[in-house]
Amino acid sequence: MLRRSLSESDLPGLPLRHRGKVRDVFDLPSASLPADTPPGDYLLIVATDRLSAFDVVLPDPIPGKGEMLCQISNFWFEKTEHIARNHLTGIDVASVLPDGVDPSLYVRRSVVAKRLKPVPIECIARGYVIGSGWKDYQRTGRISGIELPDGLRQAEKLAKPIFTPSTKAAAGEHDENIDFDTAVRLCGAELAEAVRDATLRLYRFAADFAAERGILLADTKFEFGTDADGHLYVMDEMLTPDSSRYWPADEYQVGSSPPSYDKQIVRDYLETLDWNKMTPGPELPAEVIERTRARYADALQKLAGISID
Repeated sequence: MLRRSLSESDLPGLPLRHRGKVRDVFDLPSASLPADTPPGDYLLIVATDRLSAFDVVLPDPIPGKGEMLCQISNFWFEKTEHIARNHLTGIDVASVLPDGVDPSLYVRRSVVAKRLKPVPIECIARGYVIGSGWKDYQRTGRISGIELPDGLRQAEKLAKPIFTPSTKAAAGEHDENIDFDTAVRLCGAELAEAVRDATLRLYRFAADFAAERGILLADTKFEFGTDADGHLYVMDEMLTPDSSRYWPADEYQVGSSPPSYDKQIVRDYLETLDWNKMTPGPELPAEVIERTRARYADALQKLAGISID
């Protein structure tokens, strides 16, 4: 059942650590945790219904989007535990909410997570030549320093998936693809090799799983973090339509950019407007909002078997 829309979290008494384009992150003081919680640093991560396009948060939310993103992330975290640790703690969200807060607004869109030290790069796996990778390939014949065969066409499948890290840009700026040597300088050799291995293993598993359900996973981005003992965890969101490029297999055709299970509908609409892609963003028609919501819901149903409506 789709709950009420939530554009911004309001959790009195919980310190707000960060408000991103989509997620609000709160510190969880020990007093707000259940009595039997093991010692440690914990965060409450809330996926709101905010939508950003061209690095601008738009004024209209997509109802239920945060719930759908959270549910699909949780699905994949559980499915991939045999490959990589994740940041989930299993602590009940309702048990940490301040008094007077309606749990129905938060329990399906939030998680209690371990607080980790973020790895300072975006970890991207690509199985197809598309997006910024396609642009780099057209210009240089390479993606993130990896030389690729001549003559590849847009959206063509690669012989094997590649690891193409990028920088983590500041708010309002764009990530930039980097080569592996740069990733080593930013992370250290051991950590860079560990995240490369985990990224490619997670991608292969998810791509095979999605293909069995009629969906192609073109590329995806992972966030990793480490704990005080140096253990590696996948964190933030995982294999959602916001962090991944999913294509319907029956609509895939080499040589063109296939439709995707994400906010491309919004981007396409915005490109028809006389808008300079600066704040404030334009309002969205109800039809664009509904079509976008339905696209996210379709991905959740086909991948995870979860119906949110």
